[in-house]
Amino acid sequence: MTKTSRRLAGPLQAVLVPVLVPLAACSIALGGLTTWVGTGNAGSPARIDVVPGRVSLPFGDGRDTAAYFEVANSGGSADRLTGATSPSARGEITLARHRGTDAGAAYREEISSAAVPAGGAMTMSPHGVSLTLRPKTRWRAGDVVPMTLHFEHGGPIRTFAVVVGPGSAAG
Repeated sequence: MTKTSRRLAGPLQAVLVPVLVPLAACSIALGGLTTWVGTGNAGSPARIDVVPGRVSLPFGDGRDTAAYFEVANSGGSADRLTGATSPSARGEITLARHRGTDAGAAYREEISSAAVPAGGAMTMSPHGVSLTLRPKTRWRAGDVVPMTLHFEHGGPIRTFAVVVGPGSAAG
């Protein structure tokens, strides 16, 4: 290496390294974004579909009961179920998660929302997430209860739940 080429290598390296490193990082990021866009999910909002649900007939002297729905999201963004309303329910309908203790006991915990993943689903059940409500009038098996489910991004979706008696497939 000549004296002249050594003098050029230092300044040339000082200029190229700060330029090439960010350029390489941007190229990698652009490749990832191109792949994401190519799969069709870039900027795709949540697309929520709700299968008509079921609501358990209140048992014994109990007044509160639970409703269960299957919620699918075919969109590219996640959403959250934040609550529900019904003209057939008295008071507030609450969202709950059912849990178990190490001793085998079960308990209900109120939650503020439940995740509906992008491209996925949430199935409510007596062993997971449910809606807790109190009927305004006495229900019988087969009655239809109109409900509106509320989502953080997707807004309200009107649906219904069929009242099912004890021993029916409720979960």
